[in-house]
Amino acid sequence: MEQWEPITLNELFSEIQKTEKDLNGELKNFWDLIKIDPTKWEEKEYGEMGGGFWVVAICGYKVIWYNDIEEGFNISNYKMFGEIEGYWCNQEELDCSVARLFELVRFGGEVIGGAGGPAKKMV
Repeated sequence: MEQWEPITLNELFSEIQKTEKDLNGELKNFWDLIKIDPTKWEEKEYGEMGGGFWVVAICGYKVIWYNDIEEGFNISNYKMFGEIEGYWCNQEELDCSVARLFELVRFGGEVIGGAGGPAKKMV
């Protein structure tokens, strides 16, 4: 079994750039408003092993972050800046997370359909 290693910043930027070239219209405008330079945030349940998870966007009290254990983007809440609340392993592409958050802002409500603990076994 392969040993897990956190995603590098260069690999993450590559994932982001793949999405940015495909976004257009309202989703592109929304992404341009919420995106940030990727920053490692704490996540107390599973994030310590990789030094946290990369947050790539902030909108109100929600963040889009990359789960490099499960290799996908997720939306979570935060109360304290720098600390992700709620671990998810949805394995979404970034454009899907951007669209879900956009719809959440547009129509209100809560993020639904989040998958819980790790699906992949970490070594």
